[in-house]
Amino acid sequence: MAAFALFGNRESGHSYKVSLMLALAGIVHDYTEIDLAQPRAERPEPFRTLAKYGEVPLLLDDGTPYVQSNAILLHLAEHGGVFGGESMERLARAREWLFWEANRIGFSLPNLRYGLRIAPGGLAPAVEALLRGRCDADIARLDAEFSDGRAFILGGLPSIADLSLCGYMFWPEQAGVILPPRINAWLGRISALPGWRHPYAMHT
Repeated sequence: MAAFALFGNRESGHSYKVSLMLALAGIVHDYTEIDLAQPRAERPEPFRTLAKYGEVPLLLDDGTPYVQSNAILLHLAEHGGVFGGESMERLARAREWLFWEANRIGFSLPNLRYGLRIAPGGLAPAVEALLRGRCDADIARLDAEFSDGRAFILGGLPSIADLSLCGYMFWPEQAGVILPPRINAWLGRISALPGWRHPYAMHT
């Protein structure tokens, strides 16, 4: 049995963030797909007991559970000394972006995608307009970061900031979003990293 075990779902960009981190860092791990259509009380053990909020992803590190995707990314970066964990300064800068992601594009883009693709009955027009306006503003803010020509969010090397921010961006068509050229180029650099796989191919 591997020291790490991940419980996730292939439709979850939050799960994808952690899967991508594990893949890029070359961390061997077991994986269990959790059916999110299944009522939480009926989901399998040990997920049901250890996922304190009942959500994916759940990471077990030598049996210790960690939840919430950005918190898991911070744990892996800090303890592995990679993808932002190389220094306290770099980790602090990455942490800022993880908090921005959770409040901004990590809210707007997933909810827009869910409402258009998965939610029964779709989105009410006013709700869609609100989410789309916020998503457009978030993408524009992120796009501006690359106006100086940097390769990744923190400079020349990728970090958990990139992995968090890109979590839902490999499905733009599912949210009806057109990404600007600099964002597409950044995603291209992420997808060129050794070990990268598309969300739908990550655990096949």
